[in-house]
Amino acid sequence: MPVFPAARQLFQIGRLKNRPSENRLSERGAGRSNLKQHLETHKKRKTMFVWLYRFSGSLSALNIFQYTTFRAVMAALTALAFSLLLGPWAIRKLTALKVGQAVRTDGPQTHLIKNGTPTMGGSLILTAIAVSVILWGRWENPYVWILLGVLLATGALGFYDDWRKVVYKDPNGVSAKFKIVWQTAVALAAGGLLLWSLDAHLYSNLLIPFLKNYYLPIGGIGFAVLTYLVIVGTSNAVNLTDGLDGLAAFPVVLVAGGLAVFAYISGHYGFAGYLNMPFVKGAGEVAVFCAAMCGACLGFLWFNAYPAQVFMGDVGALALGAALGTAAVIVRQEIVLFIMGGLFVVEAVSVMLQVGWYKRTKKRIFLMAPIHHHYEQKGWKETQVVVRFWIITIVLVLIGLSSLKIR
Repeated sequence: MPVFPAARQLFQIGRLKNRPSENRLSERGAGRSNLKQHLETHKKRKTMFVWLYRFSGSLSALNIFQYTTFRAVMAALTALAFSLLLGPWAIRKLTALKVGQAVRTDGPQTHLIKNGTPTMGGSLILTAIAVSVILWGRWENPYVWILLGVLLATGALGFYDDWRKVVYKDPNGVSAKFKIVWQTAVALAAGGLLLWSLDAHLYSNLLIPFLKNYYLPIGGIGFAVLTYLVIVGTSNAVNLTDGLDGLAAFPVVLVAGGLAVFAYISGHYGFAGYLNMPFVKGAGEVAVFCAAMCGACLGFLWFNAYPAQVFMGDVGALALGAALGTAAVIVRQEIVLFIMGGLFVVEAVSVMLQVGWYKRTKKRIFLMAPIHHHYEQKGWKETQVVVRFWIITIVLVLIGLSSLKIR
């Protein structure tokens, strides 16, 4: 049963050509007019640097700003440079403000030395992403603003949580109930906007990877529920993962990079049809956003690697997780996110199992949860846990990317 006939039909009537332009297809047969209309729509889109091209007259060299791949690369480099250049200043500022991490007394004793390390470094990540996306993203694309809205709204929650931890010296921060209410409001708002933005055949079907032309009909209500679970679940899962120096930052880079590939393909008529994927008009801008995430987190990792000079805090972890979940929902790759972000899933599940089992039996499954602390208690060095979890994430992202071709 075909799921996305429009994209597949357009690919069958047009062949890809080896040209510098990314979105040019040979126009033949009945699909010629539709394809031309699609390309003309893309030409009318604007980003900050595309405006320069519009007002530059005959400076054809600036036409490169129209290309999604170029803008994605530049978004990554801009965010990377922003994080690297402003990182030292941000650390000094946080240190001067005495924004130090309050370490849990019931955690690993080796972590007590981290007490007082500046936190809330995620504010640098979010600023780098926002600046880069505004510079290189297309302003009229709704997905750009939905992603930025989710990022900044959950970042505000994390900022408030971190602020309470610093002011009251309480490592628990705001209550779990308050977090869930805030995250629910953000997720439902994002789900409603996506229901309005996506075509019905996109949001009403859940694509199953590795199976050709197989999908689950979920309808609008199912899509809203799925969006809520993905955004809130990923947000909290990344936050739980952020317990060791560099443990969360690099997996976010890897997963965001993988989603950028899916987003670029989903936003391209020819590639989506060839790889039998849903065509999501405008999804190329999600690739630009994900690329900015990669660059910002890589720059932050320079200062967050062991021994960390700064922690991202909830302001970074909650926001990055929510943004990853939103990007996956837009390109309809929720299950692929579950695969590529398997590390985040395991970290979250380990906490749920530990808490649930302890309430029931007064016994623990793990020596300590989340699971990265379990391996620390077993004698692994912090750097061993981090690098090995990185390796696992690399493998999982490669498995997720293989679903592009394995059907």
